[in-house]
Amino acid sequence: MRKLIYGMNLSLDGYVSGPGDDLGWSAPSDELFQFWLDQERMISLFLYGRRLWETMSAHWPTGDQQPDATPAQIEFARNWRDTPKVVFSSTIDKVDWNARLVAGDAVAEITRLKAGDGGPMRVGGATLAGAVMRAGLIDEYEIVTHPVLVGSGRPFFTALESWVNLNLVETRTFPGGVVLTRYETS
Repeated sequence: MRKLIYGMNLSLDGYVSGPGDDLGWSAPSDELFQFWLDQERMISLFLYGRRLWETMSAHWPTGDQQPDATPAQIEFARNWRDTPKVVFSSTIDKVDWNARLVAGDAVAEITRLKAGDGGPMRVGGATLAGAVMRAGLIDEYEIVTHPVLVGSGRPFFTALESWVNLNLVETRTFPGGVVLTRYETS
């Protein structure tokens, strides 16, 4: 069975984006960017909701060709292009960059993928992750908390029908007061 990881940057008050999908508060330090790159290198399949897919596919296909791209950003772009992706959406009709589109039941497809062989998968996008979280499919949470309160926006966590007990497996501090907490489900 494959491991399913949900991890994103979030504000101290629990949002992955602020009002109007603003991400300006979450610009990573070089050390944090390197952390995310190292994590992404271990993923064998990315699972994206439409909004996150649109954000990622707007930049990373050519992120390594930007004049100011750092070595880590160049590697991130290459890794992103090379890693297989599944995009869950009923409103777009085409994806590229080593991705396939699923318009049907996301939870059923992710359950099927998780039951198969292969390396870890990462679910990205708060709406998609919320459905997967409610289905009890997430094995690990990587929460990178930034010291900012944005007041509203898209929440990292969704309403659950029952408790989920977690075990803390790692903490780490990054420049600017950013803190990683990594948990596995019990």
